[in-house]
Amino acid sequence: MREIGIGIVGGGYMGKAHSVAMAAVASVFDTALRPRLEMICATSDASAEGYRAAYGFARATADWRVLAADPRVEAVVIASPQETHRAIAEAAFALGKPVFCEKPLGASLNDSRAMVAAADASGCVNMVGFNYIRTPASQFARALVQRGEIGAVTWFRGEHTEDFDADASRPASWRNFGAANGTMGDLAPHMINAALALIGPIARLSSDIATVHHSRPGTDGEVNDDIGQFMCRFASGAMGHLSFSRVATGRKMGYAYEITGTKGAIRFDQEDQNALWLYRADDTPDLRGFRKILTGPEHPDYLAFCQGPGHGTGYQDQIIIEARDFLQAITTGSSVWPTFLDGMEVNRIIEAARTSAASGIWIDL
Repeated sequence: MREIGIGIVGGGYMGKAHSVAMAAVASVFDTALRPRLEMICATSDASAEGYRAAYGFARATADWRVLAADPRVEAVVIASPQETHRAIAEAAFALGKPVFCEKPLGASLNDSRAMVAAADASGCVNMVGFNYIRTPASQFARALVQRGEIGAVTWFRGEHTEDFDADASRPASWRNFGAANGTMGDLAPHMINAALALIGPIARLSSDIATVHHSRPGTDGEVNDDIGQFMCRFASGAMGHLSFSRVATGRKMGYAYEITGTKGAIRFDQEDQNALWLYRADDTPDLRGFRKILTGPEHPDYLAFCQGPGHGTGYQDQIIIEARDFLQAITTGSSVWPTFLDGMEVNRIIEAARTSAASGIWIDL
């Protein structure tokens, strides 16, 4: 097992998650590459040094350019705000380094296109962080759909709803400014990615986007979007509805979906992430109804964390699974889903939704 030097840009919420994942992944999955926590970058020398000491990195910097250029940093993880993603990725690719970038890929569709072009030109491994689709339950749901267990999919309903901004008296933060930080830039990408993974490409959509709380303490200007939704038709012919909200009172991690097929149906809710609900139409009438399937060692990526069925995996485990996939891609030299191109497709759908909401018309993709 050889070492690989990891540099992480960002030490906060996701920076910590990726630091912990890189420290644990070789033990959990016995990966061919063992990550070495080489350097972490934050917005000041003091905060970077604090993260270095807390997470176990060898060095720290307040300049992402120093991190990207350092020869002992052999792969870069971007866990900083959306508007920084493009420049960091382009610099790393120019130096021939693999890049893992948190969602959304870019702060705009143009940024995402440039990042895909840089990845293609470099030939480097690239991956986007959509962690929720990697729960054992959602991986199993994807396998059930692909195996035809519920027949041809006719309908998909997905939501990503939370309530962290439901209180209008909550002071404004960076999340309340700029299109990339609103609900369509922040929450929508996860469920759009889930829809693409579970059902396939979206062919057309009609969208509506709104701001609920137009002002907050700490700002005199207009804040960004709080809620959004769109109807869609998938390329397969299935119909769908996706909704997103950061003002959904009572919802904490409302990443949930329902899939209806000609032979059955599936339900999932991230707030109960270790359970999948399955309905089979071919059951005898006295047995028809949704059955709760508790994830266990027989389900994708569960056994590496726990041998006991029903004991469950958690949020951090999703990030460790992503780290395993990224390291495997580096080992083989071949990018794995979701690549930067997959991340760009999510941005393309969000851009189409914004266009539809502004024009009031259906948009063909």
